Amino acid sequence: MAYIPDGGAPATGAIPLASQCCVCKVELSVSGQNLLDRDVTSKSDPFCVLFTEDNGRWMEYDRTETAINNLNPAFSKKFVLDYHFEEVQKLKFALFDQDKSSAQLDEHDFLGQFSCSLGTIVSSKKITRPLLLMNDKPAGKGLITIAAQELSDNRVITLSLAGRKLDKKDLFGKSDPFLEFYKPGDDGKWMLVHRTEVIKYTLDPVWKPFTVPLVSLCDGDLEKPVQVMCYDYDSNGGHDFIGEFQTSVLQMSEARDGVPLEMECINPKKQRKKKSYKNSGIIILRSCKIHRNYSFLDYILGGCQLMFTVGIDFTASNGNPMDPSSLHYINPMGTNEYLSAIWAVGQIIQDYDSDKMFPALGFGAQLPPDWKVSHEFAINFNPTNPFCSGVDGIAQAYSACLPHIRFYGPTNFSPIVNHVARFAAQATQQQTATQYFILLIITDGVISDMEETRHAVVQASKLPMSIIIVGVGNADFAAMEFLDGDNRRLRSHTGEEAARDIVQFVPFREFRNVREQCQPTTESLKRDCATCDYKC
Repeated sequence: MAYIPDGGAPATGAIPLASQCCVCKVELSVSGQNLLDRDVTSKSDPFCVLFTEDNGRWMEYDRTETAINNLNPAFSKKFVLDYHFEEVQKLKFALFDQDKSSAQLDEHDFLGQFSCSLGTIVSSKKITRPLLLMNDKPAGKGLITIAAQELSDNRVITLSLAGRKLDKKDLFGKSDPFLEFYKPGDDGKWMLVHRTEVIKYTLDPVWKPFTVPLVSLCDGDLEKPVQVMCYDYDSNGGHDFIGEFQTSVLQMSEARDGVPLEMECINPKKQRKKKSYKNSGIIILRSCKIHRNYSFLDYILGGCQLMFTVGIDFTASNGNPMDPSSLHYINPMGTNEYLSAIWAVGQIIQDYDSDKMFPALGFGAQLPPDWKVSHEFAINFNPTNPFCSGVDGIAQAYSACLPHIRFYGPTNFSPIVNHVARFAAQATQQQTATQYFILLIITDGVISDMEETRHAVVQASKLPMSIIIVGVGNADFAAMEFLDGDNRRLRSHTGEEAARDIVQFVPFREFRNVREQCQPTTESLKRDCATCDYKC
C-alpha cells in the first residue's frame, strides 16, 4: 500500500515556518526497537522520515540513512528543527523498509509511524512510544525512541581521523572499517552521535573530516567521556567489532595539524584471552578544531552586506516575447515568468543590501547595432554602470530591453559566474571581508557550457559567494540539479572538488506561491554564509 501522509503529499523543498521568531534550534536523535520484519530472507532495512505539519498538510522535512538488516536501528543522521515555544509544531515520524533505491516512499514497505508535537519531545527530553500502522493498530512490538538536544551552544568540532594496522576481519580480504562516536545519556546508556563513512579493503583507513555540534558530542562539557567504536562493515548488517577506546574533547583538542594524537583501539575479549595482546590497531586523530558556527543573523548584525546580481537568460528557447506562450512574453498586464521570479527572490534579498543598487546582466542574446551574441551584457545597456535601483529598477530595465534585443544562444553560464566571482575575489583582498555576493540566474533550460560552468562554480566556492538558479518553464533541469551539490560535492571536469556547496536550484513551477519560493532561498543563504571561510 502506498504511504500518503494524512492531508497531503510529500514536499520537494524546505518547509516555510509560520514564524521567524525562532526560540532555539533542537536536534532530534531517533532509534527504533523491535521493528516489523518485512524481508523474507533477511531483516528489514529501515530508515526514518520526518514530516512536519504546514497549514493542515504533512510535508516531508528530512530523512535518515538506511540501517541494513537491522530491527533495532540507531540512526546517525539527526533532525534539526527551529523550536518555537509559542507554537504547536506537529511532527510525524514514519519508518520504512528500503526495498529499492527510489526516493518515492510508496516504493518501500511501511513499518509504522508515531505523531506528537515538538514541545512534547522537548519537555520530556527523551520519549519511547509504540509505532502504529495506518489503521492505528500497533505495528507489532515496534517502538520508536526520540531524544531532544537543544543546540544553544554555537560551537562545532571538526575531527580528522585515520587508522593504522587495524585487525583483519575479512576471510578473503582485509577490513572495511568505520567509526561510531557515542556520549553518555541521562539514562546511563551510550547514545550514538556520529557514524563515519566506510573505507573499503584496508587496514589503514583515512576517513573524511566531519563536523558536529559540540553540544551533540559532549553536551558542551569538554571533559565528558566520548566512546569511540571501530567496526568492520558487512553488507548483511552483522558488522564485526574491531576495538574501542574512550577519550574526551579536552584530550582530543591536543591534536593539531602536524601533531596527531594516537589512541589504541582495544578489543576487551582479545585482551582478556591473550596475555601478549597489545591492541587491535591505532586510531590517529590527525586534527581537532573547535570554532563557532555563526548564524546568518550574526553576519548581518556584524555588518556583512549582501551584494546581489541578477543574470537573465535571453536565449531563443524562451520563445518570441511577442507570443503569449513565451516565458518572456511582453504582457500588457505587466508580468511574465521571468518577472515573477525576479520579484519573488529579489524582494527578500534587497532588504540586506544597504544601497539597493543591483547589477542586472543578460546572456544569450544578440545586441544592437552589430547583433553580436553576448553572455554578460548590462540589461540597461550601460556597461560602465549596470546598476538598477532596487527590484523595481531591475524589472523596469528588463521590460525596457526586451523589444531591443534578439533572443539567440547558446545557454552559457560560466561568463556571468566568472563576472561576479571577479568582484568577490576583489572583496577578499580587503583587510576585513564585509561583503557576500549573491548571483541569481533565471533560466529556462539546459546549460551549453557545462564543463566551463562546473569549473567556474568550483573556483567560486572558495570565495564569499552563492549562486541561486531559478528554473522557469517546464524544461528538463537535470543540469541545474547536478550543480546543486546537496547530496555530493561538485567537481570540475579536472577532478577538483568544490570547497563547499554554493549552488541552490529552485524549480519555479513548484514554488508559485511567493512565500514558499523565498523560504528555500533564504535558508540556502544561511547555510552557504555559515560555511564560507570568510567570516565577515
